[in-house]
Amino acid sequence: MNEKPLVSIITPSFNQAKFLEQTITSVLNQDYPNLEYLVVDGGSVDGSQDIIKKHAAKLKWWVSEPDRGQADAINKGFQRARGEYVAWLNSDDYYLPDAISKVVNVFQSHPDLSLVYGNVLAVNGSGNIINHLRYQQWKLEDLMKFNIIGQPSVFIRRAYLQKSGLLNLSYQYLLDHQLWLRLALQAPMIYLPEELSAARFHSQSKSMAKAGDFGAEAYRIVQWLEITPAFKLRYEENKNKIWAGAHRFNARYLLDGNQPRQAFQAYLQCLRSDFSTGLREWYRIVFAFISMLGLGRLGRLHPRWRK
Repeated sequence: MNEKPLVSIITPSFNQAKFLEQTITSVLNQDYPNLEYLVVDGGSVDGSQDIIKKHAAKLKWWVSEPDRGQADAINKGFQRARGEYVAWLNSDDYYLPDAISKVVNVFQSHPDLSLVYGNVLAVNGSGNIINHLRYQQWKLEDLMKFNIIGQPSVFIRRAYLQKSGLLNLSYQYLLDHQLWLRLALQAPMIYLPEELSAARFHSQSKSMAKAGDFGAEAYRIVQWLEITPAFKLRYEENKNKIWAGAHRFNARYLLDGNQPRQAFQAYLQCLRSDFSTGLREWYRIVFAFISMLGLGRLGRLHPRWRK
C-alpha cells in the first residue's frame, strides 16, 4: 500500500473574496506531502480571481467560468480529481492544521471505509468561535434519520464515490447529505472525534440566508428514500423515526432562521411522528413556544436554549 496516497481537495467558489484566501492557505499549509488542490470558481467579479492567480503555481488546476451552482462546480473538481481520497472545502470554510494527515491515517487503518468524518468549529463572519459541532459514530440508518454531519470535515474514498455517483444537481442545500447516504449504503463510515475544520456562519451563508428552505429538501430526501429500492427495507423499518428526524431538522433551521411559529409547528409534527425524537430537544421546543409568544428574551437567560 502506498504510504502517502494522493489526496484531492476541491474548493467551489463564487464571489467569496472576503474569505477565499484563508480557505486556500488552510489547504496549502497542510503538512500532508501528497496533495492536489483544485479551485472551481463560478466567474466571480469581486477580486476572487486575483486571489486564485496569486496561488496558481501551487494549484493542480483552477478555472473561473459560469456554472450551474455549487454541486456542478464540485462535480467539475471530482471529475478531474485523481486522489485516492477526495473532499471539498467551501470558500468560506477552512481546514485546521494536520487535518488531512489525521484522516489519511484513519483511512489506511480501515481499508473498507467509504468516508471519514470529524468535528467542526463553528465561527462567525469575523472568525470568532461560536460553537463546537461534535458528532457521534453513526451508521446509515442514523443518516436516514437526519443525524447531520459537518460537510467541511468529511473525506471520501474516491473508489466509492465512483460507485455511488457524483452530487445530484437538483439539490441546493442537502446535496452533501444525499451523497453521504449513497456512500454509506456502499460501505461503512467512521467518526474521528477531533476538530478537523471550521465552518463559517455569516449572513450570506446558505445556512443563515436560506434557513427556511432546508426543510423542503429534507422532505424530498425522505420521499427519495421511500421509492429507492436499495433503501426500501430500511425505510420501512424506520419510517416514523425518519419522518421525525426530517421534521426536527426543519424545525431547527426554522428556529435559527427566526421563524419560531413555523418551527414550533414542525416540532409538533416531529413529536407526532416519534415522541422520543422530539423530546430530546424539549428545550428548543420551549424556546420556540415562548418566542412565538414574543417572550424570546426569557429563553436567552438559559444559554442551553440558544445552543
